[in-house]
Amino acid sequence: MRSLLRVLMLGLLLALPPIGRAQAPAAPTLQSDAIPAFQTVDSMEARVQGCVTCHGQSGQGTNNGYYPRIAGKPAGYLYNQLVAFRDGTRRYAPMNYLVAYLPDPYLKEIAEYFAKLRPPFVAPEASDAQPAAVARGQALVTAGDSKQGVPACIACHGAGLTGMEPGIPGLTGLRHAYIIGQLTRWKVGERHATEPDCMKRIASRLSDADIAAVAAFLSQQVPPKDPSPESSNLVRMPLACGSQR
Repeated sequence: MRSLLRVLMLGLLLALPPIGRAQAPAAPTLQSDAIPAFQTVDSMEARVQGCVTCHGQSGQGTNNGYYPRIAGKPAGYLYNQLVAFRDGTRRYAPMNYLVAYLPDPYLKEIAEYFAKLRPPFVAPEASDAQPAAVARGQALVTAGDSKQGVPACIACHGAGLTGMEPGIPGLTGLRHAYIIGQLTRWKVGERHATEPDCMKRIASRLSDADIAAVAAFLSQQVPPKDPSPESSNLVRMPLACGSQR
C-alpha cells in the first residue's frame, strides 16, 4: 500500500504545473473533507504529498525511526539531499525514484517549503541505553574527543543542536535508529557530501560503540523552544565542510 501511495503521489507531482511558473486562474476548491491537508491541488501542500507519506504531514517525522524530521532544517541542506537522491549519490530506492525527474528549481522550492515549517516535535522514544553509554554520547556531542580527533557535534550543529545555515542539519528530533544508520553509512563510505567531506572524516574516527552512544544521547534530547538553525559561522567550525560553501 505504501509503495502504491508513493507511485500515485509521484504521478500527482509530475502532472502539476512547474513550480515558479506564473499561476493560471484559481482552480475550483475541493471539499475540505475530501483532502484535509489542502484546499486546492495547485498548491505546495498538494505537491509535497509524496514527501509527507513518510516524513509526516508537516515534515515533523514519524514514529518510524528510519524517516527523519525534515521540517525546519536549512533549505540548503534539504536541497543538497534532494539533489543527491535524484542524482544517485545518496541511495535509498523510494527517494531515488520519487525525485528522479524533478528539476533543480522544483527541488529548491520543496526544500524552502519544509525549511520554513515549525511543527511540534514527535515525542522521544523510550530508551534502554546504559547510563555509561549515554554519558559517553553526551561527552562526544558537547566536548568531542581530542585523542580521536573528533570535534564536538555542537561545534557545527549548534549549541541547541538545531543546525547551522546554509547546509548543516539539526539533530534534534531524530530517532536512535536513524542516527546510527546515517553515521554508519558515513563511516563505511555509503554516504557522501561535497568535498571536503567533514562528516566522513569524523564518522571514520568513531567506533561502533561511540556511534551507538551518540545516538543514545541525541535521541533523548528535548528540543529548544526555537528550533531554527543558527546563522553561518565558519570561524567556529573545527573542520572545513563542503556543505557550507
